[in-house]
Order: sequence, then structure tokens, then C-alpha cells
Amino acid sequence: MIDHYRSLFDRHQWLEGALCWTVVQPLNEEITVDDLLRRLNGGRDPQQRTMEYPTEEAYREDQPVLFAFEGEGTHGFLEFSYGYATPDRILVELSRTSRVWMTTWHTFGGYMILYAADGEIKARMGSFIFAEHRIQQGDPNILADFLPLLDSLGAEDYRGKLSAAFAFIEASTGMRLESEWLDVEEAPVIVLDNWDEE
Repeated sequence: MIDHYRSLFDRHQWLEGALCWTVVQPLNEEITVDDLLRRLNGGRDPQQRTMEYPTEEAYREDQPVLFAFEGEGTHGFLEFSYGYATPDRILVELSRTSRVWMTTWHTFGGYMILYAADGEIKARMGSFIFAEHRIQQGDPNILADFLPLLDSLGAEDYRGKLSAAFAFIEASTGMRLESEWLDVEEAPVIVLDNWDEE
């Protein structure tokens, strides 16, 4: 699984600079992608539009731009321009009716993975690519299988460690991000415009 994501990052190297990958497993099959997008946008319907060249145009926005993908009982949301991490308050709200996994990083670091359920963030690990700087919060059992993945990689194998975060989320949810999904033109995107509202 790690090799799948190594190949993805090799092909789409721009993702190594910044992204936020959020995978949501609704607990109720009546929850729609529109419901999830509304919750991701702080309770308001987000903008949905088509971008001719999304991986280039998203950088001109000053708000998070997402691709949305659907799996078997799961939904994946990729913020692919600046690595805007989904705010905790939104993750908490989203997790009242779903299980939520997220990994994120940006130009200045971040390197976080977390899990939320039952209306709370259950586990979080910051700076996961640096063994000596990892900050773990919450239930350590939730991320227990992630640590051996990280520690099996070389200290400076940063691409491997980013790949491990995606592989761990895939193993936990069944949601895989496919490389060809990112080779798109004239593609639908979601622009979140309600993250800063309280």
C-alpha cells in the first residue's frame, strides 16, 4: 500500500508541499455527500464550480479548494493547494454522525494525522515524519499500527512517511486515492468559504 502512494507522490510531486486528505465514513447511509460538504463548510452549502485546470487554478483562491471522491461507504476530500487543515470544530461536528480520518501538511510543516468519532477528536499525532519530534495526543491505541509503519522507514524517507499516512488511512477506511483522479481538466471542485465563521 505504501508503494501505491510513493508512486502517486512521485507522479504528483506538488502534493508533497501541501495537502489535507479527509476521509469520512458516515454511520448512517442516508447521509449524502452534500450533507458532508455542508458540514465541512461550517454548516453552509459551499461553492461548487468547474475549473479548467484545477491543480493550477486552485492556487489563485484564498480559500480551501477540494476534490471530492466516493468510495465504498466512504467519502474522500482532498484540499490540494495550500494544505488548509480542516478546523477542529468542523471535524468534531462532522464526527457526530461519522468516523473521520485526516492527514495534512503544508509548506511550513504540520505533518498531522488524526481520528475523530462520537463528536470528539480521539487521537492526533503531530510532526509524524520526525520520530524525535512526534507529539501524540488522545488514545494511543488508535494510532498504534501507524507507528510501526513509520519506524520501518528510513529517518529521511519523507516521501515514504507521507505515503504511510495515506496507507494507514486506507487500511482503516478502505478509501484509496488513485493517481489518475488527479490528472483532470474541466473538473468539478468545491470551494469552502465558511471555515472562519464561529
